[in-house]
Amino acid sequence: MPAPTHPAITSGSAPATEGTDEAQPMSVDTTATTTPVTPPDDAGSDPRAAARLHWARRALANPAAALERASTDAGFRSYWRTAGLAPSRIVMDSPPDKEDVRPWLRMRDVLEAGQVRVPRVLARDEDAGFLLLEDLGGNTLLQVIDAGNADAWFDAAITQLLKLQAIRAPDDLPRYDEAMLLRELRLFDEWFCATHLGLQLDCAALEALDTAQRHLIDAALAQPQVLVHRDFMPRNLMPLIDGSLAVLDFQDAVIGPVAYDALSLFKDAFLSWEPARVQAWLTHYHQRASDAGLPVPGLHRFLRDAELIGIQRHLKVLGIFARLHHRDGKPKYLADAPRFIAYLDEALPRHPALAGLATFINQRVKPALSVASPA
Repeated sequence: MPAPTHPAITSGSAPATEGTDEAQPMSVDTTATTTPVTPPDDAGSDPRAAARLHWARRALANPAAALERASTDAGFRSYWRTAGLAPSRIVMDSPPDKEDVRPWLRMRDVLEAGQVRVPRVLARDEDAGFLLLEDLGGNTLLQVIDAGNADAWFDAAITQLLKLQAIRAPDDLPRYDEAMLLRELRLFDEWFCATHLGLQLDCAALEALDTAQRHLIDAALAQPQVLVHRDFMPRNLMPLIDGSLAVLDFQDAVIGPVAYDALSLFKDAFLSWEPARVQAWLTHYHQRASDAGLPVPGLHRFLRDAELIGIQRHLKVLGIFARLHHRDGKPKYLADAPRFIAYLDEALPRHPALAGLATFINQRVKPALSVASPA
């Protein structure tokens, strides 16, 4: 995707999951190489490809159907577009031993019942891990948004987010509780600082991190709690021809802080916007959420809550990107690490309780990052 040229926005590396510890993206990305699937009789070295094509042909009632890769992502799921068919369809391949498709289907149904626009399912085999979906197009919002159209697109995104947040979450849905928040924060300590940067965390560093983590967790738990997508960002929104958006990658939704998804939308992993625009969009979201009767606090408190949950998210994402490199052999995401350091630089000075974290980042993280290589 060409990078936008307006100074208000910069683009980063190829899209990837970034919002959760386990989430995998599902959006269809035409920047991926288009590769026809090998027919079953020639796919002896790839039984999954043979099974995928065989299932797709049966679901489509078309024995001559072919598939082309529609996306690549950071997880185990893959997406395949039908070739030469009108309308085209998408096959989601979610290997059962790696990515159970049932949580995705369950949350899709919850969101659709709440009038959130989600992909329509045309055929399914839950045991085999195959779904036939409507084709929502080749570009995510990440690929079409720019400084000139961002206001309109973000307003459309807020429309979907308000519907999502108004849904009464299933009683058994996980909560963004203290254990989950702490587990995510420690990804920064373990994967980014220790594994990637090779930092030895002495007593002073551990105390600074522990103090910051306690403050961030308390702030998150004090927020009003709603249904949270956890990766509500342009990468996971699909522009539709009517100017609305469809929502993707929702399978890891939880009950959590009301400011989380709005902050994720505007403090993206792959796009950076001028702080004044971010504050204006957060203010616009707050007004619309208030008008819709959602449990948002007053504007001043909401903006503070959003910034604090953003700091939690930025630290987590740095840890996830480092883990993708060192554990999963996917180094490209670390190219966006400086974006998150910049987000932290902007926010931390406004929070005296996080002064120790700011000092640790300035004195230990930045010097180590300047010599670290993602390769």
